[in-house]
Amino acid sequence: MADSTGVQSVDRAIELLEILTDLGGDAALSQLATRSGLPLPTIHRLMRTLVNRGYARQLPSRRYTLGPRLIRLGEGAGRQLGAGARPYLEQVAGELGETANMAMIDGDMAVYVAQASSSRSMRTFTEVGRRVYCHCTGVGKMLLAQLPDTAVREIVSRVGMPAATNVSITHVEALLVELDKIRDRGYSVDDGEQEVGVRCFAVAVPGAPTPSAVSVSGPAARVTFEFGKRAVPLLHELAKQAAGQLPGGR
Repeated sequence: MADSTGVQSVDRAIELLEILTDLGGDAALSQLATRSGLPLPTIHRLMRTLVNRGYARQLPSRRYTLGPRLIRLGEGAGRQLGAGARPYLEQVAGELGETANMAMIDGDMAVYVAQASSSRSMRTFTEVGRRVYCHCTGVGKMLLAQLPDTAVREIVSRVGMPAATNVSITHVEALLVELDKIRDRGYSVDDGEQEVGVRCFAVAVPGAPTPSAVSVSGPAARVTFEFGKRAVPLLHELAKQAAGQLPGGR
């Protein structure tokens, strides 16, 4: 509880950074005021401090953007979050011969926190730290499936459902039907919805402190639905093992 000036200031500064992120990383002072409900002088003082520390920047237009020092924090957090899961991802990637990933929900997006790449010359690759829409990715749909439908509706209302390919789900009702299927069967599939010719299978990480998922992906010619019958049980075992290695996991 923010019951002192110092703690309250930290809480408010973090809130402003989160609002700035939700607004796409670029906002005017008035937008920050509308979202936060804080007085303009307070926001100006806090943002000036964040700019001085490198956690925000002010453009010539007087708008604010996220600052470069956040990259270092994000990379450090990503390494910590993904470090415990990486050995298990490497095991799955070795057994299946395809790239294994771990992702968590971050605000309204999915963020990749760990990866073990396939040794094949033709393989999928996603940078750790990359943020992707949830509605058209295997890990993203698995993350959404761990949330109530009301939360899913709120997320897509904020970020939209742009089509990455011609088979991406672009309507919330169709997405909710798909999420029900995912909950019933215990895994999700991205069948060319994020990238043409790529297929992905993903499962939830049980007991994670925030919705998390692990996946295996690769060219659809190799990552077939028959391949999925072997991959999904391995992913479930990986998820159970990885869960205990996450900070705050159980």
